[in-house]
Parts: sequence; C-alpha cells; structure tokens
Amino acid sequence: MRALVCPEIGAFDRLVPGDLPEPEPGRDQILIDVRVAAVNFADLLVLQDLYQFKATPPFAPGMEAAGVVSAVGDDVTRFSVGDRVSAVGFSGAFAERWAVDATNAVPIPDDIAFDVAASMTIAYGTSYHALVQRAAIASGETLLVLGASGGVGAAAVDIGRALGAEVIAVASTEDKRTFALDCGASHALSTDPAGFRDALRQATDGNGVDVVYDPVGGDLSELAFRSLRRNGRHLVIGFASGEIPTLPMNLPLLKEASLVGVFWGAFTAHEPDTNRLNAEAMYAMVASGALTPRITTRFPLDRAADALAEVAGRRALGRVVVEI
Repeated sequence: MRALVCPEIGAFDRLVPGDLPEPEPGRDQILIDVRVAAVNFADLLVLQDLYQFKATPPFAPGMEAAGVVSAVGDDVTRFSVGDRVSAVGFSGAFAERWAVDATNAVPIPDDIAFDVAASMTIAYGTSYHALVQRAAIASGETLLVLGASGGVGAAAVDIGRALGAEVIAVASTEDKRTFALDCGASHALSTDPAGFRDALRQATDGNGVDVVYDPVGGDLSELAFRSLRRNGRHLVIGFASGEIPTLPMNLPLLKEASLVGVFWGAFTAHEPDTNRLNAEAMYAMVASGALTPRITTRFPLDRAADALAEVAGRRALGRVVVEI
C-alpha cells in the first residue's frame, strides 16, 4: 500500500513516499479507501513525539481523511461497504487505505465533495463545538478569533459569521488578514501586542467582545481576555504559538467572565451522537451556501511531505489537503 512513511520519530526531513503493509479492520473498525486527507497542526506534534499519544514507526502520519468504506469489522453495524465517510484517527490518513474505529467516522452526504468533507472534520468540528456547545454564541454577539487564517481559525470565522456573530479576526500578516476578511470577518487586526487593545477598542466602539476563540496562546491571550465584556467567554482551543500563557485569576472575577476549555477529541468520545448531529448540521450549512470551507493548497500523495511543510512553515491559509 502506498503511503507517506515516517521511518522514525523526529525524522520530519526524512518523510518519503513508500509502502506499508495493507491494514486490516478490527472488529469495531472500518477500512476506508482514502480519497482526500487533510493536514493538521497536530500531525506535526505526532511526528516530533510532542502529542499525547505516541506513534510506532514506521507509520503514515495524518489524522483526518474522507473516502469510501471498502471493508467493515465483524461488530460494525452503522456502516456498509460503499458508504462515503469522513473519519479521524491518531495517524495513518496519508495512505491509500486506512483502518479506523467506526465510532470516529461520520457519513458524508452525496452532495458534499470528499475534499470538503476531509477538510471539515477536525477544524470545523472543533470550531462548531466550541462556538455552539461551549460558548453558546448568539446572533449579534461579537467574536474575536486569534490565528484567524489557519485551519481552525478560518473555520471559526466562517461558522461565527454564519451564526450571526460580528467577527473580528487577528492574523500576523497583511495577506492573512485579507484572507480572514474574505472568510467573513468584518475587521482584521494585527498580532502586534503594542497596539492590540487600542485597535480592538476602535473595532468595537469601545464595547469589547463577547467571545474569544483562542487556538494560539502566547502574548495575546491575556490581552484578549481583558477585552471581554461582562459574561464574556474565552475559549481555550490550543497553543499553536508554543507558549501556554498564564492568566491572573482575579480577571475572571472582576469581569464576571469565563475561561472555557475546548477539547474536541474528548467531546467526540463522550458525546458521539452530538458530534454526528454537529456534522449533519455543518454539512447542511455547506449545502445551503451558509458555510464555505477554504481549501487553498492541494498536494498529491507523493508530495504529502510538502503539505506538512506548508503547515509547519506557517504559510498555509485555510486548509491544506493531500489527494490520494
């Protein structure tokens, strides 16, 4: 089976297209003929042994893909051979075939393309869960999105706009800010901490924001929290900057604001039915034109290492996919 092969942990520069043994589905698994896989920041963490789960080389990286079910395990009842599905897993998506737990897969409607489905599962799943279940964002509220040009950030901008929020994007370069505006943000601010709060006051007429979507961490996290209105919610998504910030605990008290954790992986494990309903709702929004996932860069399987490098170099806008 053709795949992108990681020969050993930490060997990012030695990823090569090669062959791996054909996977066989376990009793609770399905085997997917992969059509499109998507690149996630967490893939880089797995390759560097910085993720919470450890891979055993040689292996194919990749956490997210869409394709067609080609075999099902003995205990699987929800899927049949020929079903179109998107799925997530710890690794293995950058390959021709992928065995995943059936509980980690959702059906794809016939009117949703494989590349769209592959690019939505994690980024849109995380952002939808964050904004709907964790923040309970309401139409007319103001949403501040840090890291707004990346995969989850662009998804948050798109979903926030579709749910009726006024979206303020934060990104590091002019090109990235222009991209965030194209995704539906009404304002796009620089990441420069020196002028950040003044720029945000101007964008909100001094009123602050209701929800902060924060997949970045680092210097802007506390500044963003300080800009929350009363009853505001700061969503902690991740730490793409590499720095886990600290927050003075008097701030939530004084502002009557909430710091809200978002762990999409745990959510899908504990509430798989709600996760499936979320996916159905998002697919319906795509079909209606309410959501527009942005896939900006495509690579063939033989260049999947270049796809990972695009994300590692922070050059990616929206989603990067690998077409099998």
